[in-house]
Amino acid sequence: MSMKIEFEVIHPDEGSSFRLLHTNTRAEEFGWQYHYHPEYEIACVLRGGGTRHVGNHFSSYENGDLVFVGPNLPHAGFGLNAHGPHEEIVIQVKEEVFNQSITIRPEMAAIKKLLDNTKHGIYFTGVTKEKVTKKLQKLLKLQPFERFIELISILQMMATSTEYELINPATDLSLLIKKNNARLQKIFTYVEQHFNEEVNIQKVASIANLSVPSFCNYFKKIMSTTFTDFINQYRIQRACLLLQQEKSVSETSFECGFNNVAYFNKVFKTVTKKTPSEFKKEKNRALA
Repeated sequence: MSMKIEFEVIHPDEGSSFRLLHTNTRAEEFGWQYHYHPEYEIACVLRGGGTRHVGNHFSSYENGDLVFVGPNLPHAGFGLNAHGPHEEIVIQVKEEVFNQSITIRPEMAAIKKLLDNTKHGIYFTGVTKEKVTKKLQKLLKLQPFERFIELISILQMMATSTEYELINPATDLSLLIKKNNARLQKIFTYVEQHFNEEVNIQKVASIANLSVPSFCNYFKKIMSTTFTDFINQYRIQRACLLLQQEKSVSETSFECGFNNVAYFNKVFKTVTKKTPSEFKKEKNRALA
């Protein structure tokens, strides 16, 4: 899992205002790196479980996922921590498509509000997730004109639903990331390379060209979490991968930078809502 914020260049499909992707592969074949792009993105995982990493938020999903992220909001690929067959449908739309043909129309008021909320990231649940998933599958079989009309229908369904949660409700992370990308890139790269060691906060602060107190305040302001909590969340996501690779709880604990198994168990449960042993048993049952 990479913490480097990769900038992804996206081009619409030929004869279309947006890009439509359909992938059906094994989850282990991809890195699902943390990346961002100036397009809006709807990502639908058709089945199975994995990790949702959007902005500074980590959470697990089961039985598929439906997420809508706004421009420049960093996110990992949604096959992160998935296992085995992984199928997803992704729509990516440039901001100007919405600005020029949709948000200026009074009939699109609800969609305009939806698009504004995507700066936080949104995930959908319940009947909305089921209906939109079916519509996205239908989208794959349509010609460009019908596909565009169906996209408007999908957006309206999302916009009028109450079955959703904002992923990063406390901050407009997309704007902050865009303004602070170079410095955050250095910090994330350090985390990626040293997460399995004792954290040297002085070293991280010097990489960001800040004093330790200034760095702690800076990171909390940008990411809405402390640096310690952030690196622990990252370690736990790495731990999830190792536990799926038949590593024991104690082995996983030490390989992810925890020198105390009891503390590892406590942090793991805080992040994932289950103990490492429970997580390991659930994954083994899913593979049985």
